[in-house]
Amino acid sequence: MSLQVIGAGLGRTGTMSLMTALERLGFGPCYHMMQVLARVDDAPSWQQFAAGERSDWDSLLGEFGAAVDWPASYFWRELAAHYPQAKVVLTVRDADRWHASISSTLFRFMRATITPDDVAARQQIAMARDIVQQRTFDNELDDREHLIGVYQRHNRAVQAALGSDRLLVYDVAQGWAPLCDFLAVPVPSEPFPRVNAREQLLSTHAERYHTPAPGSA
Repeated sequence: MSLQVIGAGLGRTGTMSLMTALERLGFGPCYHMMQVLARVDDAPSWQQFAAGERSDWDSLLGEFGAAVDWPASYFWRELAAHYPQAKVVLTVRDADRWHASISSTLFRFMRATITPDDVAARQQIAMARDIVQQRTFDNELDDREHLIGVYQRHNRAVQAALGSDRLLVYDVAQGWAPLCDFLAVPVPSEPFPRVNAREQLLSTHAERYHTPAPGSA
């Protein structure tokens, strides 16, 4: 299998709803940050790609039809070049709402205290701190203006690099129509999936990752 859809949107822009929608449309399985949590060997591999030590994308993503969210979205340029036939979807949302969402979820987990014998969890947090915290946000997780600036520059860079024939700028609130039109597939009869990723993330991993309370450093 070769990637058919690349999600270039940063995390917390509706990527889990997009993942669910893409799988419903036949572009699955779809790689998402949740896959890193389930596939214990993947986190170190992503760091090797980030460090320039690997470029064999098929070895990591060869069984997937799509990839969205971090860590894949960090490599949108590399993936778009390696899979030239793939369509690219840039998920977007209001910058203030995005900042509030990511601050209360992913950033909390990157500040987590991990049980020493939980090797997989330590690797996952290390990958997130490397690719998201350091490489994407320059270790400035408490600087709201900086974070929003990174978010907006990322979105502009994707749009500047790819033409409308290959790129869809997409808010999941728009539902099926623009996504299905872009991917040239029929619109399903059921409602567009609205996945409460925040609640799922917090409930699934709260016990494993000992996170600080909201608002704490």
